Amino acid sequence: MPVTVLLRNAHIVTMDDARREIAGGWVRVTGNRIDALGESHDDPGAFDESIDLAGHVLLPGLVNTHHHMFQTLTRVIPAAQDASLFGWLKALYPIWARLTPEMIQVSTRTAMAELLLSGCTTTSDHLYLFPNGATLDDQIEAATTMGMRFHAARGSMSVGESKGGLPPDSLVEDEATILRDTQQKIERWHDPSRYAMRRVVVAPCSPFSVSTDLMKEAAKLARATGTTLHTHLAENDSDVDYSREVFGRTPAEYAEDLGWVGPDVWHAHCVKLDPAGIARFGATCTGVAHCPCSNMRLGSGIAPVTTMQTAGIRVGLGVDGSASNDSSHMLAEARQAMLLARVRTSFEPDQQARRFMTARDILALATRGGAATLGRDDIGFLAPNMAADLVAFDMRGLDYTGARSDPVAALVFCTPGRAALTMVNGRTIVRDGELLSTSEHRLIETHNCLASTLLAG
Repeated sequence: MPVTVLLRNAHIVTMDDARREIAGGWVRVTGNRIDALGESHDDPGAFDESIDLAGHVLLPGLVNTHHHMFQTLTRVIPAAQDASLFGWLKALYPIWARLTPEMIQVSTRTAMAELLLSGCTTTSDHLYLFPNGATLDDQIEAATTMGMRFHAARGSMSVGESKGGLPPDSLVEDEATILRDTQQKIERWHDPSRYAMRRVVVAPCSPFSVSTDLMKEAAKLARATGTTLHTHLAENDSDVDYSREVFGRTPAEYAEDLGWVGPDVWHAHCVKLDPAGIARFGATCTGVAHCPCSNMRLGSGIAPVTTMQTAGIRVGLGVDGSASNDSSHMLAEARQAMLLARVRTSFEPDQQARRFMTARDILALATRGGAATLGRDDIGFLAPNMAADLVAFDMRGLDYTGARSDPVAALVFCTPGRAALTMVNGRTIVRDGELLSTSEHRLIETHNCLASTLLAG
């Protein structure tokens, strides 16, 4: 029989359609789903275990829509610290060419540990290079040990320097091999069912690293297998210039011509998406992963998030790669997204567009927005029959002193904290701020050893 757990006495942020908040409320979880929630005076019914969350804010698990977990091994590399996107990639490609299967596994566990400790319960990851025998299986197997809900994006690069692309030839793959392996990974790992813990995404890396043919064939494969599509698009001015010079079209025009728009597609960044592109993406319900920290770190610009949302684009948050963030802290990403959106309001010519994005707006982006971007209707808010993905933050610490007038806003405005409780699919992964699915100390030691080996060559 499934165990029933009662989470009680919390300030609950449901993120449901009415955006309800319940002070001193409770959520009852049975097995892997929520079966009831209510106010303090409501009878919660029978339960097997009770967790007192007095002084905590309880909300849906945060959803990360874009990451490159292998990059946790190459944070703050001096040669890449002050470069924009293309220069940054050129500096790091030779190092990444030395990645091993073990490095893929450990970096995945490290990134997921960071995400879980920052309140994230579902993540996508875009792994697009496979040197030295590494495969997507290495990542998926490592992810399974961490207990996160995972969308594994089988990335790829097929156009190297010798053909006018950006990556070195040693890191690109044959396109027939890419498509065949992607289909095999879908057949082995993809779970389309409700509450699925693992899904596979078809994800050629970017317009400047794959061919037009591969983009078209990838779209056909995804639609034939009922999977989703993901790539990078319109990240900075150089990205746009490349698209115009090589393809004779804007990034949005190029994407549409190749079949890369629709409710089964989401693009990372879209910082430089033009007004026509925004309108077209909105009309087709195409998604975007907004990665504010990375976009600032690389000097790419500020994505027009509120304009995208108004147009009908599905927008979620992404921490992006840990060599361009350089963190996997989802709550910190939410804070940065809110602050950066406020900076952008000063550029808006329309006075009505100058409304500040609120803390609750950002939390919605990080929960419901991310779920919609990944094409899921079973996560992102708290209600009966939704997946039991919940996180709680203890608001009684030093970082939140003086913020009791609005503990929900304090989560975003104040110093981003570590989750006190993280539950994924009904399983408690973080308790009292400690990771239960792995030894944090041993993981750090192993990761740092492998990072040193990678850099030493």
